[in-house]
Amino acid sequence: MTLHYDLHSHSTASDGTLSPAELVTRAARQGVDVLALTDHDVTDGLNEALAAAEPLAITLLPGVEVSVTWQGKTLHIVGLGIDHTNATLQQGLAQMRSFRDWRAGEMARRLEKHGVEGAYAGARAYARGTILSRTHFARYLIERGHANDMGQVFKRFLTQGKPGYVPGEWATLPDALHWINNAGGQAVIAHPARYKLTATRLRQLLGEFKQHGGAAIEVVSGSHSRDDYHAMANYAKEFDLLSSCGTDYHGPEQPWLELGRLPPLPKICVPVWSGWEKLPH
Repeated sequence: MTLHYDLHSHSTASDGTLSPAELVTRAARQGVDVLALTDHDVTDGLNEALAAAEPLAITLLPGVEVSVTWQGKTLHIVGLGIDHTNATLQQGLAQMRSFRDWRAGEMARRLEKHGVEGAYAGARAYARGTILSRTHFARYLIERGHANDMGQVFKRFLTQGKPGYVPGEWATLPDALHWINNAGGQAVIAHPARYKLTATRLRQLLGEFKQHGGAAIEVVSGSHSRDDYHAMANYAKEFDLLSSCGTDYHGPEQPWLELGRLPPLPKICVPVWSGWEKLPH
């Protein structure tokens, strides 16, 4: 029997709009057999998600998405199958959340200087967990009529050179991989095509990633095109890396990223789950 995997998703513990239990229930209803909850720099939603999966025909794989700064660029590294109680991992994630707290305050200050009143409180009203992200600020800016949608609000306010942009100072690539591997997980480069790296820089990233213990790249992603699937599959083969897939689901507000609708990995891929002897239920 072919199982349906979605190994990249978010809940209200970070910047998703469904609670961990709601996310798991929706995934099961959409035909997902194995779901990884991979919230940004936090694992607070995993216990609720694991409990919700117990009575359902779905396996919940504990995960996390770690923010990384590499050559001045922000990347995301997904950790799959982690022990979310691991002290090394949690100490590292705590550092990331501390920076996030400072960044949120600085973003609010810059936006208010630009005339966006109540930016911090407005963004906080959209956050149901401890993480306060750019997405929460974006939702508030849309609510206040400063933009019509997510794409527009990021373009006008939250990317480099815009009023609310604050540069990231995230984990190093070796540190992020150390935290994930120390917690017994597999490290995956999330949506690599989205970073728009040149072929030379992408090969450099993949080489360093593998050198420091990286396991896989996300070949099929909600933000990849069909051409991207095949390009990333070829990179995975070239660097002898496993292949993963995930919608990067944040909620039903983005129906084009619905759970359970991922196409299969290209045939040349070796799936990241190929070495999993037994999945926890």
